Amino acid sequence: METTTTTTAVPPLELTRAPRKTPSLDLRDIPQAPGPEKGVLALMAMDPATYVGQCVTIGMTEDYFYLPAHKLLWRLFQARYNKNEPIDIVSITQALEDMHQLEAVGGSAGLAEIYTFTTTGAYFEHYLNVLKDKFILRSIIDIANQSTTQAFDNPDDVAELLDSVETHIFQIRERYNSAKDEQSLASILKQAVTNFEKFIASKGQIQGLTTGFEELDKKSNGLKPGDMFIIAARPSMGKTSFLLNIIEHIALNEKKPTLLFSCEMPAVQIVERLLFARSGVRSREIIKRGNLTQLEMKHFKQAVKEVGASQLVIDDTAAISINELRAKARRVMRDQGGLAAIGVDYLQLMRSHSKQAANSREREVAEISAGLKALAKELKVPVIVLAQLNRGPESRTGASLGVPRISDLRESGSIEQDADMIGLLYRSAYYAEDEEKRQQMAGRANLHLAKNRNGPTGDVPLHFEAELMRFSTREADEHDQESE
Repeated sequence: METTTTTTAVPPLELTRAPRKTPSLDLRDIPQAPGPEKGVLALMAMDPATYVGQCVTIGMTEDYFYLPAHKLLWRLFQARYNKNEPIDIVSITQALEDMHQLEAVGGSAGLAEIYTFTTTGAYFEHYLNVLKDKFILRSIIDIANQSTTQAFDNPDDVAELLDSVETHIFQIRERYNSAKDEQSLASILKQAVTNFEKFIASKGQIQGLTTGFEELDKKSNGLKPGDMFIIAARPSMGKTSFLLNIIEHIALNEKKPTLLFSCEMPAVQIVERLLFARSGVRSREIIKRGNLTQLEMKHFKQAVKEVGASQLVIDDTAAISINELRAKARRVMRDQGGLAAIGVDYLQLMRSHSKQAANSREREVAEISAGLKALAKELKVPVIVLAQLNRGPESRTGASLGVPRISDLRESGSIEQDADMIGLLYRSAYYAEDEEKRQQMAGRANLHLAKNRNGPTGDVPLHFEAELMRFSTREADEHDQESE
């Protein structure tokens, strides 16, 4: 098990349209491929429907081309393709003349060179790969140049610069992998049919990642890759404990690599909670007796062994930004050889450093929520996120006192929209009107699944043992039925 702590605020470091040269690179050739650039444009001119369409589909930008004339032609080809206008040499010549840009492509002779370039569609994919590789190399050079300049400026916070460089290198990797992620409808359909066949063959078994809570797993059919599961509650309801119980199940019982971001609690306290919950050793009893029994010591040592052997990584960076969290998650996934799940405690303690977020807390929360959902889709893992509720539950009366609603989510609009599942956690005893009722309701808890894109909603009855900070499954009774 690993714990990491870092503090950063990523400064702006933008990928420019064309890499800037530094004195050390003046005598070197910037990575480029004029021949393949001509080949791609020539094939577009020959068969726009096929080749321009394919380039648009994979997300090609003008930055794939190095020569300004080729950039200009790509922009023109793409614009006319989108408008369903012809891309023959006569039409393009006229369009360039109207724009006073014909000389920018070498005049009529330069344009004719593109249209008469000898090639074949068999080389198209090869040309694209070459252009993409050169574009990535230019991007690396540009980021390296900017980073070198900032490093020579002797910044006060070296760790901040290091995190900035790493974040933007990961952005380049995203661009490099983007075309590989494209799937045809046929391949997607085949995958959907395969998933359906597995579902039929499973005979009701959970298909996704189990949480350790049977009723929750039944309703969700397990946590799926790309899902964002929001667990929301008022303070003191035990939402951190509930998240830790799920993380413990995935990391220790299922023995899968798991990453936990704790914005509120230090990593050592997280581990202490895991050890007490795992071993069943009660801290109050130890304080009362002043020592551990032989059996308790055995259980505690076993818990230490299991936690230490797990592939759990804990990061307790306070006020972590969404960009930093995303970069760290990618790095851990690479180092661990994969991830099964990511936990975040909690959403409202995170930050976004964009200009828009600086002027609006609602906008900031929206960017964080969208960023966490995008991370789940990018890494293809479920992301379990804790969120704080406003004071709505306390303002209700009668049987509804303390019962949360989805509208109680702070800055709820974006969170509600981005989440695949939303569970509202509450404990009735916390809102009991007198001590007798508090004793009757002691330990009772509910997770109300208020949103579930891929299954039913409803209550998940739970029991909470506060001293061990552990939730467990509870059979539903008449009180649960009354509260629904």
